[in-house]
Amino acid sequence: MPANPKYLTQSKWQRFAKITAAILGGYLVSISFHLAIASWFNKANTIITMTFSGFILWVALMVVAFLAKNGWKIWFIYLSLSLLFSALLYLEQIDNPTAN
Repeated sequence: MPANPKYLTQSKWQRFAKITAAILGGYLVSISFHLAIASWFNKANTIITMTFSGFILWVALMVVAFLAKNGWKIWFIYLSLSLLFSALLYLEQIDNPTAN
């Protein structure tokens, strides 16, 4: 049974924004989140855990991107989260530059 057209995204730009936000934006948030955690905690354990939790987080962020009404707002949220996690990573490197 086909989907009801009133629930589908009509704009091709919104569809493009949702698809790219789901794939690229979700990946950026997932990776930056796990790198920020790895900078503050045990790197080896975090990277090993990331192989499973990173994929689960990425899929959850994909679902959220397609549930949203506006794809550009999701892009803004995902980029903001990526910048926040990158800033946390940067702050840890400033705070403890000799840690590997």
